[in-house]
Amino acid sequence: MSRYAFLAILLLVVALGAGAFLLRSDSGEPIQASLALAEAMGGDTTGYARAVEVRDLIFPDDYGPHPGYKTEWWYYTGNLNAEDGRHFGFEFTIFRFALAPSDTASERASAWATNQLFMAHFALTDVAAEGFYAFERFSRGAVGLAGAQASPYRVWLEDWSMEGVAGDPFPMRLRAAEDGVSMDLTLEAAKPIVLQGDRGLDPKGPEPGNASYYYSFTRLPTTGTITVGERAYAVRGLSWKDHEWSTSALGDEQVGWDWFALQLSDGRDLMYYQLRRRDGTPSPFTNGILVAPDGTTNPLALGDVELEVLDTWTSPRSAATYPARWRFRIPSEDLDLQITPHMPDQEMNVSVRYWEGAVRIDGTAGGEAVTGNGYVEMTGYGEGSDEEERGRRGPGG
Repeated sequence: MSRYAFLAILLLVVALGAGAFLLRSDSGEPIQASLALAEAMGGDTTGYARAVEVRDLIFPDDYGPHPGYKTEWWYYTGNLNAEDGRHFGFEFTIFRFALAPSDTASERASAWATNQLFMAHFALTDVAAEGFYAFERFSRGAVGLAGAQASPYRVWLEDWSMEGVAGDPFPMRLRAAEDGVSMDLTLEAAKPIVLQGDRGLDPKGPEPGNASYYYSFTRLPTTGTITVGERAYAVRGLSWKDHEWSTSALGDEQVGWDWFALQLSDGRDLMYYQLRRRDGTPSPFTNGILVAPDGTTNPLALGDVELEVLDTWTSPRSAATYPARWRFRIPSEDLDLQITPHMPDQEMNVSVRYWEGAVRIDGTAGGEAVTGNGYVEMTGYGEGSDEEERGRRGPGG
């Protein structure tokens, strides 16, 4: 699902300086400022490339960057188990942002000149310890500090990296470390690439160009090491990859989204995002996809899914109230799922505040028991009177 909130964060970094988010209290101690989604939206899109029509996605080229578009991200999540059963969730995303529609920086002699900025988020959920760790970095796309390339595949920000082990995208190696928390993971592809939306063009609203190019790898068997403090855990499980690029932003009537990436024990995978309007109702541009064990796909529209919020959780930091348990039904597939966070507190308290966390799944498919794990991302909660109230009742409530 598009993460448009992060576009304007990078704009603000440029406008105000990279230290804009590290404010200081009267005592001189640094305090982290976190912007709400509505504050972070905006920015001029003149001169940038737009996602306006279906185009052939060409690989390996489209594994790499698309600098003519304003924003882009390479996004990985996963649920992993240690040998003793300890459960971990992880999110690792690198964002690219163009500061201008043309690379005027290339005309300057300095090696530091660039019109590209990068931001990365790395988060780890340690369920047994009830620990949630979230980290953020920024860097310019110059002098090797950060960048992206298609062949050999590599996306990096300093020593955080996503790269093909043998020069191809898979096997994929993910590495990130901060403040005693780290991961070093190898991912394989168990299913073919999934083109989201209309053959990779994914509309977010009625305006021309209010869309993205978007593809996924929905089932990535994963092995490696997670380290928390002094202890390292050998882990294995499943991961998910999204790659998306665009120039658009949310429409004026849209305030956020609820995005689900679910991996079921019957071999199926499911992506579904519900765009929320200011009155709390779902946008008609809500959609998703169901991926069969053999990789064949079935698109999902708003009317195909019944999503009911069963519980909520209120953040002690932001006071935002988020959905915290759902009933998720696809009647045409005889699929009835209950989705529950592995931990309620998985709020990303970084430059843009949002909830991104590992979830577990229990339910039935065709009358048979089904389980699984996944990730949910929620943005736009607690940011306006109508939305804040409806957020307490759940989307569409």
